[in-house]
Amino acid sequence: MYHVVCATTNPSKIQAILQAFHEIFGEGSCHIESVVVDSGVPEQPLGNIETRTGARQRIMNSRQVRQEADFWVAIEAGIDEGSTFSWVVIENQNQRGEARSATLPLPDVILEKIDAGEALGPVMSEYTGIDQIGRKEGAIGIFTAGKLTRSSVYYQAVVLALSPFHNAIYRA
Repeated sequence: MYHVVCATTNPSKIQAILQAFHEIFGEGSCHIESVVVDSGVPEQPLGNIETRTGARQRIMNSRQVRQEADFWVAIEAGIDEGSTFSWVVIENQNQRGEARSATLPLPDVILEKIDAGEALGPVMSEYTGIDQIGRKEGAIGIFTAGKLTRSSVYYQAVVLALSPFHNAIYRA
């Protein structure tokens, strides 16, 4: 059984990581341990580079906290060009896999508050009245009328980031 350290306590992210590992390596193939670590970027990362940097730094920090794991996983959500998205970074002792998630265009009323320095989660909680919406369906669930959720979009990106770990061609 793989010991997977995820650099988050967010239930949506943990669910996506667990589901992806079970899909790729088999049901019951891993144990998830959550750790709280700093991303080194603002609460609301802006841009592709800052968001990926946050995920990479979470990996680095989680490796320092839990050196004995088989995998370290980080998901960092950000805003870029009027859309929300995330970077998934996964490492083991020998390699790294990275994938960017799908993007969701955000309405101007939300972007105005982001541009004023607020983070998407609290803005969406205020907009919807759903407390801690970022730990639930998130903006993705709201603006897709529940057809997608944060977890479902993260899941796809985690599966993509896992590609180097189970396909021999990446090690050729």
